[in-house]
Amino acid sequence: MSKFKKKKKGLPAISTASLPDIVFMLLFFFMVSTTMRETDLLLQPINFPSATEVKKLEHKSLVSTIYVGKSKDARISGDKIQVNDKIIDVKDIPSFIFSERALRKEEEVKYMTTSIKADKEANVGTILDIKEQLRDINALKVSFSTKGTNVRSNY
Repeated sequence: MSKFKKKKKGLPAISTASLPDIVFMLLFFFMVSTTMRETDLLLQPINFPSATEVKKLEHKSLVSTIYVGKSKDARISGDKIQVNDKIIDVKDIPSFIFSERALRKEEEVKYMTTSIKADKEANVGTILDIKEQLRDINALKVSFSTKGTNVRSNY
């Protein structure tokens, strides 16, 4: 019999030294390959009116945007209204706002803002019709997007 007993060798421990590298590589991959969804503008590029007093919106996730402008198709005249990725009529605005409200929590609904991004050359009658539809459904927080000149923040 031998003087020393042989120890049974177990499996070596798995090295976790490269684990943070793998995690950061995956994180970087998803950051680069993921895109935030933006609305595809079906209207001509909007030429915003200028303003002297501008205040930034605080909760951008609670903003529903309505675009008003000319169609990219030159054969179609008049102002068009776009919400999300579709052109709608003025009478369809309440259903758009109600669908936006349905996506939010009940306590967030009172903080929701409707942003109107209208072209400088847009017909004022169209904007007034939109405001009237919003007033009828009690969506009273309305914001108009502008191109700020001599911007003074009101925080």
